[in-house]
Amino acid sequence: MLWLLPALALADSAGHPVTMWMAEGTSNRVYLLGSVHLLRAQDHPLPQVIDNVYDDAETLYMELDMDDLDPLLMQSTINRLGMLDDGTSLRDVMGDDLYAEAMTVATELDIPLEMLERTEPWFAAITIEQLALARIGFNPSYGVEMHLLQKATRDGKAILGFESVEQQLAYLDGLSLDAQRELLMQTLTESATIREIMDDLILAWRSGDIDYLEQTLLEDVSGYPELYDTIVANRNRLWVDTIDELLQQGEDYLVVVGALHLVGEDGLPQLLEQRGVRILQMHELRGIE
Repeated sequence: MLWLLPALALADSAGHPVTMWMAEGTSNRVYLLGSVHLLRAQDHPLPQVIDNVYDDAETLYMELDMDDLDPLLMQSTINRLGMLDDGTSLRDVMGDDLYAEAMTVATELDIPLEMLERTEPWFAAITIEQLALARIGFNPSYGVEMHLLQKATRDGKAILGFESVEQQLAYLDGLSLDAQRELLMQTLTESATIREIMDDLILAWRSGDIDYLEQTLLEDVSGYPELYDTIVANRNRLWVDTIDELLQQGEDYLVVVGALHLVGEDGLPQLLEQRGVRILQMHELRGIE
């Protein structure tokens, strides 16, 4: 649908960039949208260009194939990978000193760390993050993926995914204990200022402020090399192969992944550019840069 390009983002008169790119294929387009997985009601409406691009695309490609998720299987997978089943506790795997430090921070933040005694550190970390976000109104039902999932379900558009739930959780479960401990402590520390962190993140996301995302969000994660390679860089290298294949197809695709996957030298736009793909950042008003 190449003829739609001039009409692809006619909303905000400011014409600011957004956290989305357009890659040009042989006879199609693949749009790359950076997502915030959890949002608040006040964060809506989303930038109009997102809905415009959704209308242009025939198929959605997300991290997970969200319309085929089995809640019972998902919970079973979480329990199998995230729970300690060898008689040890979170205190045991953290070590007495680090656990005491974690408990001090958790108590100050009114986070019931003792309720997570039978979980692995990575699972405790994501549970705490979800709790901290929920307390200030963030919910996956307001997130970018859910917004698009509801539209695609209504419109009968195909939804595909890069990974299964088990694959995604296995990345976290496969982290070394040192990396898991670092992840848990980092999550607890950031929970103290989570409102300010998220306010700044969403502002940068909406305005396509890639420099901010790289200098804060990306820099924070890249300070933990094992976590960065496992969660970001290695997955991007797998995904870019799939996106390359999509660029050889005849229909247009909207690819939706966490915003972290689209910034920095290991980000999907940069990886595609290295392969000779023409890729352009989109704007809310003008469409592309």
